[in-house]
Parts: sequence; C-alpha cells; structure tokens
Amino acid sequence: MGAVQDAERDTERVRLVAIVYGRVQGVGFRWWTRRRATELGLGGHARNLPDGRVEVVADGPRPACGRLLELLRSGSTPGAVDRVTERWEATTGDSSGSGGSGGFGGFVGSGGFVEC
Repeated sequence: MGAVQDAERDTERVRLVAIVYGRVQGVGFRWWTRRRATELGLGGHARNLPDGRVEVVADGPRPACGRLLELLRSGSTPGAVDRVTERWEATTGDSSGSGGSGGFGGFVGSGGFVEC
C-alpha cells in the first residue's frame, strides 16, 4: 500500500462488534473493557448477553478498534476469555441498532464506553 492509502486506513472510522466467550460476567470484564476503550478514544458499549457472553461494540479509528480487539484477546482481562469473534462494520455514529442506550459519546458503562 502507498503512504496515502496507509494514512486513509489509519483514519478510517469503523465499528467493531466483538463477542467474548468464557467466564466474563461478574468479574469486572465490562468495566475493564470500558476503561481500555476510553483510553483508546473509542465510543461504544459492553453488555452482558443472556447466555454468559459479553458483546463489545466499539466505534472509532480502525487502528484503535484493532488495538482493543488485541487487548480482548491478550489474556490480561478479568475473568477467563476462551475466544473472541469479531465483525467489522461501517460506523453509523450511534449504538441503537446494537442494543445500546443512545449515541457513542464515549464508551459508556453503567449509564455513561456504555456498560449495559
């Protein structure tokens, strides 16, 4: 890739939808995710799913979303992550379609990255 294409890729805004499997509920995982996402300047949410998984939706520059995905898979999270699936989408600027509670003004947790 050329320098212009590399620069465009680095500033491209995307949405990462990650589903995290393992022992990730009741162990501070969503809080930890919110903290990492906020440090990376991402918007989005993390929410518990009824079957014990956690859904993480992150919106922002592709490199920051990629770094969050690396962190989710790093083994340094609370609990025990067995695997993480990922889906990449074009960003829409809100989380209403993903079960969130409004816009992506930052990663929201417990009402504010959103922890749902």
